[in-house]
Amino acid sequence: MTDIKHAHTFHIPVMGLAFSIDSPLRVAQYGIDSVISIMDDDLIEKMNAFYADKFKRPYREVTQKMEDYRAKRITNYLNLMDDVITEKFENYKKELSETQGKLMEFMSILPSTSALKEKLLQAVSTGRQNISEVKSVLDNYFSPGSIDVNIMTKVDKDNFSGKEQLPTIYNDAHAALRGFVNSTTRSSVVFSAGMNPRLYSYMETFPEFYPDAEGKFSKKIIIKVSDFRSAMVQANFLAKKGLWVSEFRVESGLNCGGHAFATEGLLMGPILEEFRTRRQELEKTAYQLYCSALQSKNLAVPTAIPTVKYTVQGGVGTAEEHQFLLEHYQMDSVGWGSPFLLVPEATSVDTETRMLLAKAGEEDLYLSNISPLGVPFNTLRGTSNEILKSKRAHSGKAGSSCPKKYLALSKEYEAEGICTASRKYQDRKIEELNERKSGLPPEQYHSAYSTITEKACLCVGLANSSYIELGLPVKGQAQGVVICPGPNMAYFSKTYTLKEMVQHIYGEKSAENHLQRPNVLLKELSLYIDNLAGQLQNAVEITAQQIKKWETFKSNLLLGISYYKSLFAESNFFSKDRSLILAQLSSYETELVNMQAS
Repeated sequence: MTDIKHAHTFHIPVMGLAFSIDSPLRVAQYGIDSVISIMDDDLIEKMNAFYADKFKRPYREVTQKMEDYRAKRITNYLNLMDDVITEKFENYKKELSETQGKLMEFMSILPSTSALKEKLLQAVSTGRQNISEVKSVLDNYFSPGSIDVNIMTKVDKDNFSGKEQLPTIYNDAHAALRGFVNSTTRSSVVFSAGMNPRLYSYMETFPEFYPDAEGKFSKKIIIKVSDFRSAMVQANFLAKKGLWVSEFRVESGLNCGGHAFATEGLLMGPILEEFRTRRQELEKTAYQLYCSALQSKNLAVPTAIPTVKYTVQGGVGTAEEHQFLLEHYQMDSVGWGSPFLLVPEATSVDTETRMLLAKAGEEDLYLSNISPLGVPFNTLRGTSNEILKSKRAHSGKAGSSCPKKYLALSKEYEAEGICTASRKYQDRKIEELNERKSGLPPEQYHSAYSTITEKACLCVGLANSSYIELGLPVKGQAQGVVICPGPNMAYFSKTYTLKEMVQHIYGEKSAENHLQRPNVLLKELSLYIDNLAGQLQNAVEITAQQIKKWETFKSNLLLGISYYKSLFAESNFFSKDRSLILAQLSSYETELVNMQAS
């Protein structure tokens, strides 16, 4: 379970390339964990230069001409953050010890279940602040938030020197992992978007991922998963290499921000139920494989199963939902992502985009096909990127100049890889389309043209917001801002202070009137029903295999509804909405039963 020094029961997940790129510098001193993406080394280098100047730290530029520049840039930025956060944290502890007003404000953002809050309340119970006693409590029960990093396993582009392919260790994700390992941070790497056996095998070469004599890790592994089976497969694969997964981070397949990796109708509730009932099996199986692997490497074998955390994220928006996930499913932490895009103290978002987010309703947030990865991508209507991209397409200049090439993964035309959002790729595709134009009906041609040109340059668009907010120059072709909130953003309608959002999470003071907001589990269910309906409606050729897949999807959803009917009928949570929730479940059930391929 959660470490006694862990102050909070929520974390801020990775958001895009830039939106949480400096979140640790903003919130770690309050004991809040957050995750940064380390995929864009160009952005990271600029952040390093900016914050080195701001915090008066030495800075030496790492150019692309230097050997292993990608890893070095990441290491330098993480080291800077580690150094600055350590200083900020110690200064903040000193402030809390000496200033009762600051201490009371800090306690107002701690959960009532926190051991730290309980001890601090005891320390000031007399009405007077005993500096040495408060300091002792903070030393024993308070630690800075973790500087965790995210690597999207699919973004592991091969790199070249001229026409010569570099060794695999210089692939994008491999270099990012090396940059993290070489840093001074004692934190975790979060692997998302599925399994990358080659990358996982590379991790085996770093001693930092193995336990020391006391069974502690200097670098930990977090796996983001969409179901229990994925957790079991990946945990066992890594355990056979002597690598331990310290946390399983369960994320909703559809009710989340960024890329959406839909399950085959498996819903969050049943998935978490499986984790709750089978976690010991998961840990014991992995532990046996882990011990055997460590023995074969002549490494110290822990005498007990190392600590494993279970966390969840995706669409959570109320204090009751937060507490329900912690208590009913015994989660250690709940991720709050999209709502923090409206908290300037926590995330890096330009003012124009923040205002667009605050005004967004359900109809403004949609699952798009703009990602060059070919994976559905949650985004927002009316962004500056959407406007600029549309103008270029209508003027016959579709596509991006593709300056960063992180998503240049298509090998359709070039061995080096090319991005499907690039002008180079789209020109080729449009040329091929025009060769067939005479034989196509106008609507079919326009549909094919839109499919080609809707891809957006995420490498630039997801980074620009941070540049604009910090006042850094935006160079090259104008791409505007791409942003990737989850559907949950529709139910938050203004900007918030950090204190307001944290108190909302803990139920101290609601930040929104959420009377019109659907329950997090029912919202995900509705998204999956819409997803299945879209598959059935858009099917061009119906095969026996597709029918079998749809039947499995439908069956899983119906089983999920049956599970939810029992859950909500018996749970002490959501009692005031119970009748409405049960009626909605019956309505969804009827809709599914009657759903057929058209």
